[in-house]
Amino acid sequence: MVSSKPPFWVWALLVAAVFGVSSAGTLLQQIDLDPLLKASWRLQLTAVVLLPFAVFQWRQQPEDVKAKMFEPRTLGILSLSGLALALHFGAWVASLKYTTLTHSLLFVTAHPLIVVGGMFMLGLFATGVRQPTRRELFGALIGFTGAALTLMDEGTQQGENTVTLLGDSLALLGALTVVGYIVCGRILRAWMPIFLYAFPVTLLGALLLLPASWLIESDFATYGVLGWLEPNFFAWFLALALIAGLLGHTGLNTCLKYLSPLVISACVTLEPVIGSFIGYVAFGTDLPGLWTWIGGGVLMLGLMLIVTALPNSEDTNNQTTTTVEEA
Repeated sequence: MVSSKPPFWVWALLVAAVFGVSSAGTLLQQIDLDPLLKASWRLQLTAVVLLPFAVFQWRQQPEDVKAKMFEPRTLGILSLSGLALALHFGAWVASLKYTTLTHSLLFVTAHPLIVVGGMFMLGLFATGVRQPTRRELFGALIGFTGAALTLMDEGTQQGENTVTLLGDSLALLGALTVVGYIVCGRILRAWMPIFLYAFPVTLLGALLLLPASWLIESDFATYGVLGWLEPNFFAWFLALALIAGLLGHTGLNTCLKYLSPLVISACVTLEPVIGSFIGYVAFGTDLPGLWTWIGGGVLMLGLMLIVTALPNSEDTNNQTTTTVEEA
């Protein structure tokens, strides 16, 4: 239950967690490595951090929950979730190579647009699917308009990166594939504790990215499966696991016990702004182009309308919880 008067430390944690989540893109962009291997290492170390928490939760579970973890349906959904997470991270990390930080963050956080669009299309051909509300449709229309406006900055540089249609498309693919992760999470998190869900899915995502990297990337032959243990890489990936993962995502899930899910969703929508600010201040990534300012603002307004337009608190809580676990 959300507390009516959250203590001050919850607000402080919320600010820190949003900044933690928003730091992932700029931290990943500083690591000179092929994207699929980089994404795998990111998930590998996150899985290492999650492992002790998963073991602790496993020991607390009754036997019926433990047995349910190994049912074919559960294993199948976990596998689909791990595949979706691998595709999400692979596409998003690749986008950081082929477009600017701001564009990558804008498009990868646009998955509410995809959810609303998918609901609308499914509702045309299937019964029993909730149709988007007018506010959700209006928000999606505004969001897609903003996304189109940002594309007018194609060819503009931000730091060492240039806006390209390929990079923006990869980030949008990251948004599309994370929807699968969210859907799987909504099914399993109804009864499965968070770390028992997050650990196997994160580990599977990391493992699935390895053969893909081996097939198409040269850095795999140079650094191998556990190259993140090398001193020149370890500090970066530890920062990603602790700041973006543990502080960011675990912090947001902690805040959900005290704050409205709408507050969390609205704050997470600010990730492109905060992430770009972190990149500019900490790593000198420069400011985005004019059309990115205009289109990005319109896109974020559309997202804000969507995440605050869910028809009831139960749906809002479910979506926000699984979204928080994602990134």
